[in-house]
This record gives sequence, C-alpha cells and structure tokens, in this order.
Amino acid sequence: MLLIYPPAAKPCEPPAGIAKLSGALAHYGIRHRVLDANIGGLSFFLHQPQVRFDTWTNRAFRNLTRNLRALKNRQTYSTIARYKRAVTDVNRVVWASSSEGNETPGLANYQHKKLSPLRSADLLYAAEHPENNIYYPYFSRRLTEIIEQEQPKFVGFSLNYLSQALCTFAMTGFLKREAPKTKIILGGGLVTSWMRNGRPENLFQGLVEHFVSGPGEYDLLAMHGISRSERKHFTPEYDLLLSDDYLAPQNILPYSGSSGCYWNRCSFCPEKAEQNPFSAVPAKEGRKDLQILTAKTKAALIHMLDSSMTTGFMKELINNAPGVPWYGFARVSRELADHDFCMGLKQSGCVMLKLGIESGDQGVLDALHKGIDLSTASNALKMLKKSGIATYVYLIFGTPAETESSAQKTLAFTVKHNESIDFLNLAIFNMPVCGAAASGLRTKGFSEGDLSLYTDFHHPDGWDRKRVRLFLDRTFKTHPAVSSILMNDPPVFTSNHAPFFVMNRERAKQF
Repeated sequence: MLLIYPPAAKPCEPPAGIAKLSGALAHYGIRHRVLDANIGGLSFFLHQPQVRFDTWTNRAFRNLTRNLRALKNRQTYSTIARYKRAVTDVNRVVWASSSEGNETPGLANYQHKKLSPLRSADLLYAAEHPENNIYYPYFSRRLTEIIEQEQPKFVGFSLNYLSQALCTFAMTGFLKREAPKTKIILGGGLVTSWMRNGRPENLFQGLVEHFVSGPGEYDLLAMHGISRSERKHFTPEYDLLLSDDYLAPQNILPYSGSSGCYWNRCSFCPEKAEQNPFSAVPAKEGRKDLQILTAKTKAALIHMLDSSMTTGFMKELINNAPGVPWYGFARVSRELADHDFCMGLKQSGCVMLKLGIESGDQGVLDALHKGIDLSTASNALKMLKKSGIATYVYLIFGTPAETESSAQKTLAFTVKHNESIDFLNLAIFNMPVCGAAASGLRTKGFSEGDLSLYTDFHHPDGWDRKRVRLFLDRTFKTHPAVSSILMNDPPVFTSNHAPFFVMNRERAKQF
C-alpha cells in the first residue's frame, strides 16, 4: 500500500493523517510506503532554473538559498520583517515556476485559472490530462519509481484541502494510466465533507474504488482482512515522513488527541453541519504517544490538531508535561480564567492557545450557540497573558445573527483586550450547505461548482459579504490597536509558525 499526501499545503510539518494510518498499518505488520508529495513537489519547484522576470523575482531567485536557510534558522523568528521578506521571496520563486500558464502554485496553495476544485467535471478533466499539471514532471517520475519498486495494490490519497484537489486527481489519473490494476482510495478532511454533504460517490466511478469518511485506519485495515470490530488505539508512525526539507527552524510534531468537537453545538460550524462524531484518545495514552513521538522525531514543538483540546487532556499535560513546548486550539472556559490552571499549562510547555471567540457581541454568541460568555473570554485572555501564554484569537464576521452594530462591538472588544491578544485571524462567515443555520434564510449559490461545501444567503439585515469586507478593510483593520496585532501575523504559515516568534520573545526576556 502507498499513502500519498498531495500538493499543496503548508510545508512546515509532516502530515499527521498519514502518520496515523502508517501507525495502524505498522501495528499489524502491513507493508506500506508513504509519500509526502507536498514537500517533494515544493522541492521540485525550488530547484527549477532561474526565470528572468521583474526586479523582485530576480532578487527572489538570487536570494533563494539564503531565504530557505533563514526559514530554518530560529533567529529569523525574532524579526517579523526579516521573516516576511524570506517567506514572500520564496513564495515568489514558486509562483515564477508557472507564471505564464494557467496554474498558480505557491508555498501553501495551488490555483488554476480555468479549472476549479469545486467542479467534479474539472477534477475528472485533471485526471484525464495529468500531463497538463505543473507537478507532472515531479510526480510522474516519483510515482513511476515507487510503482516499479513496490507494485502497490492500493494507493491512498489524504485529500484535506481544496488546494490539493486538482493535483490529487491529476496524480490519480496518472496512476490509472500507468498502473491500471491499482485501486485508488480517497480519504481526508475534504473527502469526508463531500461524503457528509451527500455528494454521490459515483461521480468518480471508474477512477476511485474506495472513499473513506472520517478516520481511515479501520477502513484500510479492513481492506487487508482485519475486522473493523477490533478497535484499538494506534500510535502514529512518523519514521517514513522525517525530512530536513520542511520549512521550520525545528522539527514540529503534529498530533491529534481527538477527532470531531466535544462541544459540537455551534450553529455555524461544519463539524456540526456534517455530524462528525467526537472521539478522543484516552488522555494517558495521548500523553504517552507524545513522549514516544517527541523522542523518535526529535521534535522541538508539538502542534495539537484537535478542533478543541479537552480539559481532561490539558490536565494530563499539566500533571505529566511532554517535555517540549506545545500549542493548539482550546475552547474558552472557566479553567482558562483560573490562575492555577493557566500557570499549570505554562509549566507544561504551552506557549500559545488558539481561541475561537468569534464575536464581541454576547447576543451573537448566544444565537450561534457558541456556549461561552464574554466575561469569561475577557478573564481568560487576561489570565493567559499574565501566565505568559500567547493567544491567537479567531473572529468571524457576517453571520446571520450579526449586524454592523454587532461588528462594532467586536471591534470594541478587540481594542479593549489588544494587550492580551498576540495574533488575530479574521474570517468572513461561510454558510455550510447542509447546516441548520440556513433554516429560514433565502439562500443562493455560493459558486457554480457541484462540490461546493458552502452556500451564500440573503442576510436579514443586509449585512452581506461586500459590506462586511468593506467594514473589515476600512474600519476594523485600520484601527491602530488592531493593525498593530495584525502586523505580527506570519504570512502564509500563520499560526503554524507563530509559536516560534513567541518562544523567541520569551528567550529574549531571559537575557
């Protein structure tokens, strides 16, 4: 079996989903290979001949080696300006590799001017014409090598993001052409969303043999004759994914302590709309995993991938620290407003928490069934700041319950707590196509694609996407207290690289 992580996604850490599948297969001694084609494809672009363009592009090519070294140098993460220059210049080199065609690659993205990952017909076209894909020179050679060496019966793709879809289907089409007896498996976050939103599997009949919704280890094991009823916890296996090519100053260990969300009530959330069940690794087993994996991978930072870390798991880390810094998503709760709890998190190695506060209007939060109150959020931000834990705050604008007045309250809340907020993620609301939030609203097509996961809607107060965008650009982002926070955001890598800035800041205070 061959497991593939396709282009294009953030190339700073190994793919956790494939590591989890690899761990399950290794547990039963099932022979398999893994291929991070995302980092492989990036390396391919970065070694292309220099293309003569404008002054910026020429400079980016000229300084490529130095910029790549900078992104792997901890000291670069002490100066946001130097970091931004390195990221934007490396991204420019990737872009320049295909600036004259219909495809636009990037460090963490891939777009096509004519084909859309939201249209099944376009995905099929990509499969029928794999040679048109800019990654073809890379994956045609690499896949041919692996096919000749291993002759895999199954090839599974971990398809999580829209930016990976067209490349995934191009690689699938190539495999069907060169190894027609190979059975193709599609799984991952995006595939799960397609299936949970009622997209028929027969759209890709003859191309894909198996679709996997949700965690895929038991489906893969069943294909090898192992009963689905034999449910076990498998420690992820990263041995086949270790690489010096990831763009980070130190090794990052991504780890999921759970799938789904334990709250699962927010009316705007795709987790609820898609009815993704919550399942958690027992806290003690998760902690043991982290201890084993940090030693094996020599990781210097743990990235917790949970939609929201449970309080129980955080308490386990407080009582048994993993030994290296860590960060992840957490729900605003009374515990995060408690001094002893936050100090315990800090001592366990927590350097940053990502918090989905969403709105500064309590009425909006209640209408969205967010389950938090702003007084608790306020106290949590202050306590985390006091404890030395950075915060990456997520806000959503344009929900059905929000008005411009509500958005102004969110601005006021952000300004009031600007000293306790280190980073901001601002998003315009996307209505899940199968979500209950659309009930009673007039909806309209978000895109022409038959695979779109979202729908547009007529806002009851006229607070549409255009007005929301203007408010963000002209009012919210321009406020001095907000703009100073936004200046800290690492471009392209965002929260994945933010902890390194936090850790450097802490080191500077010690000297």
